[in-house]
Amino acid sequence: MISQFLFLLCFEQNVAQPRAIFMIIGLCLSQRDMTGDGNAGEYTCEYYTILSPYTTSQPSDVLLLLVTGGFPKPSLQAYPSRNVTAGKKVTLQCQKPYNVVDYIRFSLLKEGMSEPIRHWRPLGNMAGFSLQNVTVKDTGNYSCVYYQKSSPFWASHPSDSLEIWVTATTLGDNPSVSPSTTSGDYTKGNVIRLGLAAVVLIIIGAFLIEAWYSQKESPRGSRSHSFPGKQ
Repeated sequence: MISQFLFLLCFEQNVAQPRAIFMIIGLCLSQRDMTGDGNAGEYTCEYYTILSPYTTSQPSDVLLLLVTGGFPKPSLQAYPSRNVTAGKKVTLQCQKPYNVVDYIRFSLLKEGMSEPIRHWRPLGNMAGFSLQNVTVKDTGNYSCVYYQKSSPFWASHPSDSLEIWVTATTLGDNPSVSPSTTSGDYTKGNVIRLGLAAVVLIIIGAFLIEAWYSQKESPRGSRSHSFPGKQ
């Protein structure tokens, strides 16, 4: 028995406030048999007027409510690594234990999200969720579950959490150049510029020294030419 409570909110399209709020108390799976009454299943809502002409809205989209804990947890792994660079791809592979239950779906969950971010119908005991062109926003803790495709919609315990790290690139729109290469080129350029600046300073210093010596010797030369015949 899994006991919690849950609110289901029914909204009219393009209206911010809910038309109705339904509360499910004692959210549970029946552990007696696979057909026992439980709260998991597909839900819809609709609203209607209580006065003539008694019009009724169209049903809402189907909301699948899963109550986890009915089956053993699956495993979740990241390929090629859980540390990935922005713009690259990472695949999260969810695998259920063998010979547990057939005719299932897999769902990928992310911490902080109110509903699964991906669903998958596997051919065997595993499903691969491919995250393409990841960004820093994809960083987070992921888990997965598997569940029955029809009533009673039993779902497994969630897998252990898997943390995915997405590292931002500082290279703008050129992903083919690595940060280490760019850093090395930048350092080499700085060394060249510093070397050129040193050469220029040496040349300027040489000119200043030569001018200083020329100015210092100029008065002596003038006195010797003023008195050429004097011994």
